[in-house]
Amino acid sequence: MQMYNGMTNRQRAQVLVEALPYIQKYNGKIVVVKYGGNAMINEELKHDVMRDMVLMSLIGVKMVLVHGGGPAINQMLNRVGKESKFVNGLRYTDKETMSIVQQVLAGQVNKDLVALLKGRGVGLCGLDGHTITCSRKSDVDLGYVGNVEKVDTTLIEHLLNDGFIPVIATVGMDENGIACSRLELTPDGL
Repeated sequence: MQMYNGMTNRQRAQVLVEALPYIQKYNGKIVVVKYGGNAMINEELKHDVMRDMVLMSLIGVKMVLVHGGGPAINQMLNRVGKESKFVNGLRYTDKETMSIVQQVLAGQVNKDLVALLKGRGVGLCGLDGHTITCSRKSDVDLGYVGNVEKVDTTLIEHLLNDGFIPVIATVGMDENGIACSRLELTPDGL
């Protein structure tokens, strides 16, 4: 009996047989994965998630990854000496912080995740193609923090139909083209 990664060929075949109904059920369907928090700082978990995204894509599931990046943002804010301001326990994002958030999320974090998808990922943020329209929060002034008002899926659908995994940073813009982040994504948002 041949062994591969601790499994015999028979065990691997059994796993595939058990997975087949799920593969058939989700083939061609769009699955949105919200990715952030501690899963982003555990390197082993990060690699596992990206590997699974590629696998799902290869078996015909249209995967979309929507990510945050709080730990990387905090690290950069600390590096530049920017102190965080809080309103009712929520971080206030001023213009300077928003610039850093945009650089970190749509730049470093997004491209690091794309690289882990082994040529299958394409990095975007909500600014690209005006994909995510947001409005600044109105109940409490948190600066450049927004709620998702509309998602234009045109660009996302083109990428999915071409076999790519869109990797979307949670930076959007309002109707005036002003960026906002830490978007409140609802189940019907994307």
